[in-house]
Amino acid sequence: MKIHVMSVFVDDQSKAKEFYTKILGFIVKHDIPLGKNRWLTVVSSEEPTGTELLLEPSEHHAVQPYKKALVEDGIPAASFKVDNLDSEYQRLRDLGVTFTAQPMDAGPVRMAIFDDTCGNLIQLVQIKNE
Repeated sequence: MKIHVMSVFVDDQSKAKEFYTKILGFIVKHDIPLGKNRWLTVVSSEEPTGTELLLEPSEHHAVQPYKKALVEDGIPAASFKVDNLDSEYQRLRDLGVTFTAQPMDAGPVRMAIFDDTCGNLIQLVQIKNE
């Protein structure tokens, strides 16, 4: 069994597409119109056949309280692995990304957390011994 698609709820799919592709460097896998929304997935440019991230509309009544609680508690909605946290942190800061947690050691990993501009906190993780 493998993970095929995971969701992150976004406030605006067009804004999310722009951020996740132009800023984070993901590539669009699917962008299929479905009424007023889209089946919009992105994948890592490093693994184009890997797990898809669904940029899912935040319209369900339970989503906004859930997202608000996560952000208030500083809990990331997703975690992305990077090879070099410091260089990725600097690259994203140079592009105007707002970080809520600077790079720090956290046991076997180094991590940082940023705001994806679509209502979520996202964690970057570098495995120390890889």
